[in-house]
Amino acid sequence: VQLQASGGGLVQPGGSLRLSCGASRITSSSYTMTWFRQASGNEREFVAAIRRNSGNTGIYYSDSVKGRFTISRDNAKNTIYLQMNSLKPEDTGIYSCALSERGLILSVLKTPRSYDYWGQGTLVTVSS
Repeated sequence: VQLQASGGGLVQPGGSLRLSCGASRITSSSYTMTWFRQASGNEREFVAAIRRNSGNTGIYYSDSVKGRFTISRDNAKNTIYLQMNSLKPEDTGIYSCALSERGLILSVLKTPRSYDYWGQGTLVTVSS
């Protein structure tokens, strides 16, 4: 499976960006697709996830982005999106998408090592 992320760029504080992540294929009916980000000098951190498990869909956000970011998906395209509004300088970092072909439970879906496949990352810079 290959993941391709795009949509990063330079934006002023308060602005918006939309990231996309397409998967070459998803063969499992249960899966978790997630956005992580990593700022310079920091560890990779969880941003948002969509989990599909037993016909149910769950959406999860980190507290730092809740209310500002929205994760969504297009099943036909095996693609997830991250709409980022009201961006802040602290949102700056490399955003990467990840896929697990399992419906991960909440206690592990925020952990990078839980994922089998990763995209290459796209840089988001929030600066005036």
